[in-house]
Amino acid sequence: MKKITIAIDGHSSCGKSTMAKALARDAGYIYVDSGAMYRAVTLFALRHGMFDETDRIDNVRLEEAMPGIQISFKLDPETRMPQTFLNGENVEEEIRTLKVSSHVSPIAALPFVRAALTRQQQEMGKEKGIVMDGRDIGTAVFPQAELKIFVTASTEVRARRRYDELKSKGQQVDLEEVRKNVEERDYIDTHRETAPLRQAEDAIVLDNSNMTIEEQHRWLLEQLQTRIEKD
Repeated sequence: MKKITIAIDGHSSCGKSTMAKALARDAGYIYVDSGAMYRAVTLFALRHGMFDETDRIDNVRLEEAMPGIQISFKLDPETRMPQTFLNGENVEEEIRTLKVSSHVSPIAALPFVRAALTRQQQEMGKEKGIVMDGRDIGTAVFPQAELKIFVTASTEVRARRRYDELKSKGQQVDLEEVRKNVEERDYIDTHRETAPLRQAEDAIVLDNSNMTIEEQHRWLLEQLQTRIEKD
């Protein structure tokens, strides 16, 4: 069966990664979490003191460091789910903290960061048979993707999902703080100068505010089947 490129974009905490992983698994495709790549760069910047006391980024230092920042994905042998590696170190858990979440959007808005990671992402997708999720996959990374999905949900639903996820990992978080973080990320993602979050003209919209994970998965498989049958 012919393989295609699938781009899943949308707002933060919409469950894009969960649905993309499941779709890739059942389709036999490679999954790449582009958001994890930006989180990994953010973690690198935090570790190396590239944020000052007012959370301004030392752009010069980070740009100089970018050629040495390599991000890769490996399957966990037990869960069969992809894990994010930063220069060979498994950072999957650390990049999901609220601290990283609250710093990732300014990092992702930097043109030199986006250019570097876009090159890495495009290299990963040369052979097709790939599912990638993020903010600009269907508009900047893979504008020729055969199937583009744009995912959204209400702010309240997304904040609750993110809150529940963090609590399940044992993190002490406040729901209102999480909601504010979701709103701040939405604003930065949609207003950044380089590759802002926007719906591609040929993307199919999925509002999953009131959908279960199983319902989303069935819907995505239907879209994939319909797209393949068109060729």
